[in-house]
Amino acid sequence: MIENWIEILRTCNLTQGKKMDPVSKWLLITRSCVFSMTVISAFLGGMLAALDGCFSPGLWILVLLGLVVAHGANNMVNDLFDEAGGIDTADYPRAHYAPHPILDGLVTRSGLIRAILLCNAVDFAIALFLTFQRGWPVMAFAVAGLAASVFYVAPPLKLKQRGLGEPTIFLIWGPLMIAGTYYVMAGTLPAKIWAASVPYGLAVTTALMGKHLDKADKDAAKRVRTVPVLLGRKGAQQATQLLVWAFYLSLTALVASGILPWPALLALVSLPKASRALVAFHGPIPRTTHEAFELAQDAIPKDLRERFDPSLPLSSYPLWPLWYVVWAVWWTRSAGAWFVGGLAAAVLARAVLG
Repeated sequence: MIENWIEILRTCNLTQGKKMDPVSKWLLITRSCVFSMTVISAFLGGMLAALDGCFSPGLWILVLLGLVVAHGANNMVNDLFDEAGGIDTADYPRAHYAPHPILDGLVTRSGLIRAILLCNAVDFAIALFLTFQRGWPVMAFAVAGLAASVFYVAPPLKLKQRGLGEPTIFLIWGPLMIAGTYYVMAGTLPAKIWAASVPYGLAVTTALMGKHLDKADKDAAKRVRTVPVLLGRKGAQQATQLLVWAFYLSLTALVASGILPWPALLALVSLPKASRALVAFHGPIPRTTHEAFELAQDAIPKDLRERFDPSLPLSSYPLWPLWYVVWAVWWTRSAGAWFVGGLAAAVLARAVLG
Protein backbone atom coordinates (compact mmCIF):
# COMPACT_ATOMS: atom_id res chain seq x y z
CA MET A 1 0.00 0.00 0.00
CA ILE A 2 2.71 2.48 0.95
CA GLU A 3 4.36 1.87 -2.42
CA ASN A 4 1.09 2.86 -4.09
CA TRP A 5 0.87 6.06 -2.03
CA ILE A 6 4.41 7.03 -2.97
CA GLU A 7 3.70 6.38 -6.65
CA ILE A 8 0.63 8.62 -6.55
CA LEU A 9 2.51 11.40 -4.74
CA ARG A 10 5.24 11.26 -7.38
CA THR A 11 3.24 10.74 -10.58
CA CYS A 12 -0.40 11.71 -9.83
CA ASN A 13 -1.32 8.22 -11.07
CA LEU A 14 -1.54 4.60 -9.95
CA THR A 15 -0.31 1.93 -12.35
CA GLN A 16 -3.18 0.13 -14.02
CA GLY A 17 -3.89 -3.22 -12.39
CA LYS A 18 -2.71 -2.24 -8.92
CA LYS A 19 -5.26 -2.64 -6.13
CA MET A 20 -6.91 0.63 -5.14
CA ASP A 21 -6.97 0.97 -1.35
CA PRO A 22 -9.04 3.78 0.27
CA VAL A 23 -6.03 5.99 0.98
CA SER A 24 -4.80 5.65 -2.61
CA LYS A 25 -8.25 6.58 -3.89
CA TRP A 26 -8.41 9.78 -1.87
CA LEU A 27 -4.81 10.68 -2.68
CA LEU A 28 -5.88 10.54 -6.34
CA ILE A 29 -9.15 12.39 -5.79
CA THR A 30 -7.45 15.27 -3.96
CA ARG A 31 -4.52 15.38 -6.43
CA SER A 32 -2.07 15.02 -3.56
CA CYS A 33 0.88 14.98 -5.96
CA VAL A 34 0.89 18.79 -5.91
CA PHE A 35 0.58 19.24 -2.14
CA SER A 36 4.35 19.80 -1.99
CA MET A 37 3.84 23.38 -3.20
CA THR A 38 1.59 24.09 -0.22
CA VAL A 39 4.01 22.41 2.19
CA ILE A 40 6.78 24.68 0.90
CA SER A 41 4.63 27.79 1.46
CA ALA A 42 3.98 26.68 5.04
CA PHE A 43 7.70 26.04 5.61
CA LEU A 44 8.61 29.46 4.22
CA GLY A 45 6.16 31.19 6.55
CA GLY A 46 7.44 29.13 9.46
CA MET A 47 11.11 29.82 8.71
CA LEU A 48 10.45 33.56 8.38
CA ALA A 49 8.81 33.45 11.81
CA ALA A 50 11.71 31.47 13.24
CA LEU A 51 14.13 34.11 11.94
CA ASP A 52 12.20 36.65 14.02
CA GLY A 53 12.25 34.38 17.07
CA CYS A 54 8.53 33.60 17.15
CA PHE A 55 8.19 30.04 15.83
CA SER A 56 5.63 27.80 17.57
CA PRO A 57 5.86 24.11 16.52
CA GLY A 58 2.35 23.25 17.68
CA LEU A 59 0.68 26.16 15.93
CA TRP A 60 2.76 25.58 12.79
CA ILE A 61 1.68 21.93 12.56
CA LEU A 62 -1.95 23.04 12.77
CA VAL A 63 -1.37 25.62 10.03
CA LEU A 64 0.34 23.02 7.83
CA LEU A 65 -2.54 20.58 8.31
CA GLY A 66 -5.10 23.26 7.57
CA LEU A 67 -3.34 24.41 4.41
CA VAL A 68 -2.92 20.88 3.02
CA VAL A 69 -6.57 20.05 3.73
CA ALA A 70 -7.58 23.33 2.08
CA HIS A 71 -5.48 22.48 -0.98
CA GLY A 72 -7.20 19.11 -1.26
CA ALA A 73 -10.60 20.78 -0.96
CA ASN A 74 -9.59 23.33 -3.60
CA ASN A 75 -8.63 20.60 -6.06
CA MET A 76 -11.93 18.81 -5.50
CA VAL A 77 -13.88 22.07 -5.94
CA ASN A 78 -12.09 22.64 -9.25
CA ASP A 79 -13.01 19.18 -10.51
CA LEU A 80 -16.59 19.48 -9.27
CA PHE A 81 -17.36 22.79 -10.98
CA ASP A 82 -15.36 22.11 -14.15
CA GLU A 83 -17.16 18.80 -14.66
CA ALA A 84 -20.56 20.32 -13.92
CA GLY A 85 -19.81 23.23 -16.25
CA GLY A 86 -18.90 20.99 -19.16
CA ILE A 87 -15.20 21.89 -19.15
CA ASP A 88 -13.86 18.59 -17.83
CA THR A 89 -15.00 16.10 -20.47
CA ALA A 90 -13.60 12.83 -21.81
CA ASP A 91 -11.61 14.65 -24.52
CA TYR A 92 -10.21 17.37 -22.22
CA PRO A 93 -6.62 17.08 -20.86
CA ARG A 94 -7.84 16.81 -17.24
CA ALA A 95 -9.34 13.41 -18.07
CA HIS A 96 -6.03 12.13 -19.47
CA TYR A 97 -3.13 13.19 -17.26
CA ALA A 98 -4.61 11.78 -14.03
CA PRO A 99 -7.84 10.08 -12.90
CA HIS A 100 -10.78 12.46 -12.65
CA PRO A 101 -12.85 11.89 -9.48
CA ILE A 102 -16.20 11.88 -11.29
CA LEU A 103 -15.37 10.98 -14.90
CA ASP A 104 -13.31 7.97 -13.80
CA GLY A 105 -15.87 6.83 -11.25
CA LEU A 106 -13.70 7.25 -8.16
CA VAL A 107 -16.53 9.01 -6.35
CA THR A 108 -20.04 10.24 -7.08
CA ARG A 109 -20.79 13.93 -7.41
CA SER A 110 -22.63 13.89 -4.08
CA GLY A 111 -19.72 12.01 -2.49
CA LEU A 112 -17.32 14.65 -3.77
CA ILE A 113 -19.49 17.41 -2.31
CA ARG A 114 -19.53 15.67 1.06
CA ALA A 115 -15.74 15.37 0.99
CA ILE A 116 -15.41 19.07 0.19
CA LEU A 117 -17.73 19.99 3.06
CA LEU A 118 -15.81 17.72 5.44
CA CYS A 119 -12.48 19.30 4.49
CA ASN A 120 -13.90 22.78 4.95
CA ALA A 121 -15.35 21.78 8.33
CA VAL A 122 -11.90 20.60 9.44
CA ASP A 123 -10.37 23.85 8.21
CA PHE A 124 -13.02 25.93 9.96
CA ALA A 125 -12.30 24.15 13.24
CA ILE A 126 -8.56 24.77 12.86
CA ALA A 127 -9.10 28.41 11.88
CA LEU A 128 -11.47 28.96 14.81
CA PHE A 129 -8.94 27.56 17.29
CA LEU A 130 -6.13 29.66 15.82
CA THR A 131 -8.37 32.73 15.87
CA PHE A 132 -8.81 32.32 19.62
CA GLN A 133 -5.02 32.04 19.88
CA ARG A 134 -4.03 34.93 17.61
CA GLY A 135 -7.11 37.06 16.84
CA TRP A 136 -9.53 37.80 14.02
CA PRO A 137 -6.90 38.22 11.24
CA VAL A 138 -6.50 34.43 11.22
CA MET A 139 -10.14 34.00 10.20
CA ALA A 140 -9.73 36.80 7.66
CA PHE A 141 -6.86 34.90 6.03
CA ALA A 142 -8.92 31.69 6.05
CA VAL A 143 -12.02 33.30 4.53
CA ALA A 144 -9.97 35.11 1.88
CA GLY A 145 -8.26 31.85 0.92
CA LEU A 146 -11.55 29.97 0.78
CA ALA A 147 -13.23 32.64 -1.34
CA ALA A 148 -10.30 32.82 -3.75
CA SER A 149 -10.12 29.04 -4.19
CA VAL A 150 -13.88 28.56 -4.63
CA PHE A 151 -14.47 31.47 -6.99
CA TYR A 152 -11.44 30.42 -9.01
CA VAL A 153 -13.94 28.15 -10.81
CA ALA A 154 -17.35 28.77 -9.22
CA PRO A 155 -19.97 31.26 -10.43
CA PRO A 156 -20.56 34.10 -10.45
CA LEU A 157 -16.88 35.11 -10.63
CA LYS A 158 -15.25 32.12 -12.39
CA LEU A 159 -11.88 33.83 -12.08
CA LYS A 160 -10.02 31.26 -14.17
CA GLN A 161 -12.30 31.87 -17.14
CA ARG A 162 -11.73 35.64 -16.97
CA GLY A 163 -7.92 35.62 -17.04
CA LEU A 164 -7.73 36.15 -13.29
CA GLY A 165 -6.83 32.61 -12.25
CA GLU A 166 -3.09 33.18 -12.40
CA PRO A 167 -3.12 36.31 -10.17
CA THR A 168 -5.40 34.43 -7.77
CA ILE A 169 -2.94 31.55 -7.46
CA PHE A 170 -0.10 34.01 -6.85
CA LEU A 171 -2.17 35.58 -4.08
CA ILE A 172 -3.03 32.24 -2.44
CA TRP A 173 0.35 30.48 -2.50
CA GLY A 174 2.35 33.65 -1.91
CA PRO A 175 0.89 36.31 0.42
CA LEU A 176 -2.05 34.38 1.88
CA MET A 177 -0.24 31.15 2.76
CA ILE A 178 3.20 32.51 3.62
CA ALA A 179 2.14 35.72 5.37
CA GLY A 180 -0.79 33.92 6.98
CA THR A 181 1.51 31.26 8.42
CA TYR A 182 3.84 33.95 9.75
CA TYR A 183 0.94 35.79 11.39
CA VAL A 184 -0.20 32.68 13.26
CA MET A 185 3.34 32.29 14.61
CA ALA A 186 3.99 35.93 15.48
CA GLY A 187 0.61 37.55 16.04
CA THR A 188 1.80 40.47 13.93
CA LEU A 189 2.56 41.03 10.26
CA PRO A 190 5.33 43.47 9.27
CA ALA A 191 5.43 44.72 5.69
CA LYS A 192 8.66 42.82 5.00
CA ILE A 193 6.78 39.50 5.22
CA TRP A 194 4.41 40.49 2.43
CA ALA A 195 7.46 41.28 0.33
CA ALA A 196 9.18 38.02 1.29
CA SER A 197 6.15 36.07 0.05
CA VAL A 198 6.51 37.36 -3.50
CA PRO A 199 9.25 35.10 -4.96
CA TYR A 200 7.59 31.78 -4.17
CA GLY A 201 4.19 33.14 -5.20
CA LEU A 202 5.76 33.82 -8.60
CA ALA A 203 7.20 30.30 -8.73
CA VAL A 204 3.83 28.64 -8.12
CA THR A 205 2.22 30.93 -10.69
CA THR A 206 4.80 29.62 -13.16
CA ALA A 207 3.44 26.12 -12.59
CA LEU A 208 -0.11 27.26 -13.32
CA MET A 209 1.02 29.12 -16.44
CA GLY A 210 2.63 25.89 -17.63
CA LYS A 211 -0.57 23.96 -17.01
CA HIS A 212 -2.69 26.50 -18.84
CA LEU A 213 -0.19 26.58 -21.71
CA ASP A 214 -0.66 22.83 -22.09
CA LYS A 215 -4.43 23.27 -22.28
CA ALA A 216 -4.56 26.56 -24.20
CA ASP A 217 -6.10 25.21 -27.41
CA LYS A 218 -8.76 23.20 -25.57
CA ASP A 219 -9.45 26.10 -23.21
CA ALA A 220 -9.88 28.53 -26.10
CA ALA A 221 -12.41 26.18 -27.69
CA LYS A 222 -14.37 26.09 -24.42
CA ARG A 223 -14.10 29.88 -23.95
CA VAL A 224 -11.94 29.50 -20.84
CA ARG A 225 -9.87 32.68 -21.11
CA THR A 226 -6.78 31.85 -19.09
CA VAL A 227 -3.76 34.13 -19.40
CA PRO A 228 -2.12 31.84 -22.03
CA VAL A 229 -5.32 31.99 -24.10
CA LEU A 230 -5.38 35.79 -23.84
CA LEU A 231 -1.68 36.22 -24.63
CA GLY A 232 -1.44 33.59 -27.33
CA ARG A 233 1.03 30.72 -27.24
CA LYS A 234 4.20 32.71 -27.96
CA GLY A 235 3.30 35.50 -25.55
CA ALA A 236 2.40 32.99 -22.84
CA GLN A 237 5.67 31.10 -23.31
CA GLN A 238 7.60 34.34 -22.90
CA ALA A 239 5.54 35.31 -19.85
CA THR A 240 6.23 31.92 -18.25
CA GLN A 241 9.95 32.36 -18.83
CA LEU A 242 9.73 35.87 -17.36
CA LEU A 243 8.15 34.48 -14.19
CA VAL A 244 11.13 32.17 -13.68
CA TRP A 245 13.55 35.08 -13.96
CA ALA A 246 11.30 37.21 -11.74
CA PHE A 247 11.63 34.61 -8.98
CA TYR A 248 15.42 34.93 -8.93
CA LEU A 249 15.45 38.71 -9.40
CA SER A 250 12.92 39.35 -6.62
CA LEU A 251 14.73 36.95 -4.29
CA THR A 252 18.09 38.64 -4.96
CA ALA A 253 16.54 42.09 -4.46
CA LEU A 254 15.05 41.03 -1.12
CA VAL A 255 18.43 39.74 0.05
CA ALA A 256 20.20 42.90 -1.15
CA SER A 257 17.69 45.06 0.73
CA GLY A 258 18.13 43.07 3.93
CA ILE A 259 14.57 41.74 4.00
CA LEU A 260 15.83 38.19 3.52
CA PRO A 261 19.08 36.81 4.98
CA TRP A 262 21.87 36.06 2.55
CA PRO A 263 21.58 32.23 2.95
CA ALA A 264 18.25 32.55 1.10
CA LEU A 265 20.44 32.80 -2.01
CA LEU A 266 20.82 29.03 -1.67
CA ALA A 267 17.76 29.00 -3.94
CA LEU A 268 20.18 29.85 -6.76
CA VAL A 269 21.26 26.20 -6.64
CA SER A 270 18.07 25.53 -8.63
CA LEU A 271 19.34 27.59 -11.60
CA PRO A 272 20.42 24.54 -13.66
CA LYS A 273 16.86 23.19 -13.44
CA ALA A 274 15.56 26.65 -14.30
CA SER A 275 17.74 26.60 -17.40
CA ARG A 276 16.26 23.28 -18.50
CA ALA A 277 12.74 24.51 -17.83
CA LEU A 278 13.33 27.74 -19.76
CA VAL A 279 14.41 25.76 -22.81
CA ALA A 280 11.29 23.59 -22.56
CA PHE A 281 9.06 26.67 -22.21
CA HIS A 282 10.57 28.09 -25.41
CA GLY A 283 9.87 25.05 -27.57
CA PRO A 284 6.72 23.32 -28.82
CA ILE A 285 4.88 20.48 -27.13
CA PRO A 286 6.28 17.12 -28.32
CA ARG A 287 4.05 15.28 -30.77
CA THR A 288 4.24 11.88 -29.07
CA THR A 289 4.93 10.38 -25.66
CA HIS A 290 8.09 8.79 -27.06
CA GLU A 291 9.42 12.16 -28.22
CA ALA A 292 8.54 13.71 -24.85
CA PHE A 293 10.30 10.91 -23.00
CA GLU A 294 13.44 11.29 -25.11
CA LEU A 295 13.57 15.03 -24.45
CA ALA A 296 12.95 14.73 -20.71
CA GLN A 297 14.46 11.40 -19.71
CA ASP A 298 17.57 12.82 -18.03
CA ALA A 299 15.27 14.85 -15.76
CA ILE A 300 13.19 11.81 -14.81
CA PRO A 301 14.32 9.74 -11.78
CA LYS A 302 15.93 6.46 -12.83
CA ASP A 303 13.24 4.21 -11.35
CA LEU A 304 10.51 6.11 -13.19
CA ARG A 305 12.50 6.03 -16.45
CA GLU A 306 12.69 2.27 -16.23
CA ARG A 307 8.97 1.89 -15.50
CA PHE A 308 7.40 4.45 -17.80
CA ASP A 309 9.47 4.42 -20.98
CA PRO A 310 6.69 4.57 -23.63
CA SER A 311 8.76 2.44 -26.01
CA LEU A 312 8.33 -0.53 -23.67
CA PRO A 313 5.32 -2.86 -24.02
CA LEU A 314 2.35 -2.08 -21.77
CA SER A 315 4.06 1.05 -20.45
CA SER A 316 2.39 4.41 -19.92
CA TYR A 317 3.85 7.90 -19.66
CA PRO A 318 2.31 9.61 -16.59
CA LEU A 319 0.83 13.11 -16.85
CA TRP A 320 0.66 13.02 -20.66
CA PRO A 321 -0.51 15.13 -22.52
CA LEU A 322 0.86 17.72 -20.07
CA TRP A 323 4.32 19.04 -20.93
CA TYR A 324 5.06 22.60 -19.85
CA VAL A 325 3.57 22.17 -16.39
CA VAL A 326 5.71 19.10 -15.71
CA TRP A 327 8.84 21.18 -16.25
CA ALA A 328 7.37 24.07 -14.27
CA VAL A 329 6.52 21.93 -11.23
CA TRP A 330 9.91 20.16 -11.48
CA TRP A 331 11.63 23.54 -11.24
CA THR A 332 9.21 25.07 -8.69
CA ARG A 333 9.74 22.21 -6.23
CA SER A 334 13.50 22.58 -6.50
CA ALA A 335 13.53 26.37 -6.22
CA GLY A 336 11.12 26.30 -3.29
CA ALA A 337 12.97 23.55 -1.45
CA TRP A 338 16.32 25.33 -1.78
CA PHE A 339 14.66 28.58 -0.67
CA VAL A 340 13.40 26.82 2.46
CA GLY A 341 16.84 25.29 2.96
CA GLY A 342 18.46 28.70 2.80
CA LEU A 343 16.10 30.16 5.40
CA ALA A 344 16.59 27.09 7.61
CA ALA A 345 20.36 27.57 7.36
CA ALA A 346 19.94 31.19 8.46
CA VAL A 347 17.80 30.10 11.43
CA LEU A 348 20.41 27.52 12.42
CA ALA A 349 23.26 30.02 12.06
CA ARG A 350 21.50 32.52 14.33
CA ALA A 351 20.79 29.82 16.90
CA VAL A 352 24.44 28.72 16.94
CA LEU A 353 26.18 32.08 16.56
CA GLY A 354 23.62 34.22 18.37
